[in-house]
Amino acid sequence: MFSWMKKNEKNKKTPEVIHTVTEGLKDLYKKKLKPVEDYYRFHDFHSPALEDADFDNKPMVLVMGQYSTGKTTFIKFMCAHLPNKVLESISLIDTPGILSGAKQRVSRGYDFPSVLQWFAERVDRIILLFDAHKLEISDEFSEAIRALKGNEDKIRVVLNKADMVETQQLMRVYGALMWSLGKVFNTPEVLRVYIGSFWSEPLMISDNRHLFELEEQDLFQDIQNLPRNSAVRKLNDLVKRARLVRVHAYIISYLKKEMPSVFRKGNKKKQLINELPVIYAKIQLEHHISPGDFPDCAKMQEQLMIHDFTKFHSLKLNMIGILDEMLTVDIAKLMPLLRQEDLETIDNVVQGGAFDGTHNGPFVEGSTEGILEGIEDEEWVVTKDKPKYDEIFFNLAPTDGKLNGIKAKNWMITTKLPNSVLGKIWKLSDVDRDGMLDDEEFALASHLIEVKLDGHGLPPELPRHLVPPSKRRQKGSAE
Repeated sequence: MFSWMKKNEKNKKTPEVIHTVTEGLKDLYKKKLKPVEDYYRFHDFHSPALEDADFDNKPMVLVMGQYSTGKTTFIKFMCAHLPNKVLESISLIDTPGILSGAKQRVSRGYDFPSVLQWFAERVDRIILLFDAHKLEISDEFSEAIRALKGNEDKIRVVLNKADMVETQQLMRVYGALMWSLGKVFNTPEVLRVYIGSFWSEPLMISDNRHLFELEEQDLFQDIQNLPRNSAVRKLNDLVKRARLVRVHAYIISYLKKEMPSVFRKGNKKKQLINELPVIYAKIQLEHHISPGDFPDCAKMQEQLMIHDFTKFHSLKLNMIGILDEMLTVDIAKLMPLLRQEDLETIDNVVQGGAFDGTHNGPFVEGSTEGILEGIEDEEWVVTKDKPKYDEIFFNLAPTDGKLNGIKAKNWMITTKLPNSVLGKIWKLSDVDRDGMLDDEEFALASHLIEVKLDGHGLPPELPRHLVPPSKRRQKGSAE
């Protein structure tokens, strides 16, 4: 008896301990979902099989838009130079500009919507950019947007170049954009549209500066929190995939059951394909499945044309049972771990580049030629223009020899540079980090503004030759 108990204990498997949500999702996919996908040839109709990298990768942001809407410039806002800390926590994916007309679709040489669909199923955020001057949605752009179906919760819309439009006209443009989006996106939820001008040049019309600043902060906060929400996104995507796999299994097994084994197979196949909408309705009622879980009917009909229905598999209830158990039981078991990870990663946000500071926003690093001016001179390069900067400084009525942030900002925004750039200049100029600017720091800020207006880039850190003379010993000791 004793020897039997020892043998039984030896053969008993120790339950696998899951330490992270990602590990749990990976385990569920390999053991419960992928076998069903393979059996019912899911990958021939829908998405390729998932790999470990699809679970382990860092959050990804897909940027889409028609030609010349500012996609590449938008990406440069977030990480304008390499190496960049931003890319340690997220990946940014640019896409080819979308043009109107059939020529663009033909000349690509690959199935562009299918590529977008593959990415849409794997990314954490999809940014659709529109130009405030051209809101028309081309045929190819409509196809591209349709490829995002099922991932509408990931989509954010950016109405870019809004500083080129007067306030009254901007309201009309915004309304027209919402109307156009409503025709393309057949969803009850209204897409979030951010209005702004995501570049580092002076705003052409600065009347809506405050609106742009608030919109920029909201958008960047949404992107900044992607690492924290990554596990939730992966869980939701796996649930959506599992539901589609279950529906696919019902469709394939139904077609298999209805096919004759010998005669009139060709005619029956055509009949079943034509009746696919009716088959969808039957499966929906019989198995109490939501209509949103079904794949696009027209696309499914097109794919079925090249398949032999007699090679499909019949319904295996044990497989469907395992799938249902995964959706109702196993996923629920991961929820406590998900909440624990959320508490542990509360500070896990995107940092660096555009996210370096609360209000700094994006900025583009251009040529550093202007910053290098005076690097070999003994005299501070700002000194030659300091008298004119001092006149402005004292006219702003400093208190105890310093300007607070409000007074300084009210003057700085007259340059029409975006708040994102001015925030970067403030950070570089407030050398002693006291939240105020003395006359030398103000002169430095004015110098950096002129450098930027001349088309040069800003450095990530203030070079030593630009540090105000009175701060050099202090800064040197701090280093």
